[in-house]
Amino acid sequence: MPNPLSTLGIAHTAISLLPLGAAIYSFARHGAIEPGTRSGRVYLVGMVLSVLTAFGLSSTGGFNAGHALGILALLAVFGAWLAPKLSFLGRASAYLATLGWSFSVFLLLVPGINETLTRLPPSQPLASGPDSALVRGALLAWLALFVVGYAIQVIILRSRQRAQAPRR
Repeated sequence: MPNPLSTLGIAHTAISLLPLGAAIYSFARHGAIEPGTRSGRVYLVGMVLSVLTAFGLSSTGGFNAGHALGILALLAVFGAWLAPKLSFLGRASAYLATLGWSFSVFLLLVPGINETLTRLPPSQPLASGPDSALVRGALLAWLALFVVGYAIQVIILRSRQRAQAPRR
């Protein structure tokens, strides 16, 4: 096996599947990550644990881009949690909260895509490193999916807000 996982690496990978599953469920069921739902809470706890366990991992021996993305994901979640509590944001708070939750999912999967493509299958990984064309293409596709997904969420939010708006 060219890129064996440490015990912490295996635990981190297993933990990281928790927020991924919760996010997929939340998007399918609610159209967004809703922090007040069970899946939203599972996403939040799993995401925090995933980021924290990642700090014990480093192929370079220190702070790396994956750690920075984890910190950005935590900041995105904090902003998403805070936005609805800031009344001066008005209707924009729902859009900002949705963006924060969705952006955190995007950020968490960036290193996950790289690690998956450079480690699987174990006998002959699909990609040689983060600079390979396959990893770059997969990340570009992931970015496109994020942009389209958020656009769909905006449309859903707008239609919900219009349905709740008082008629004149």
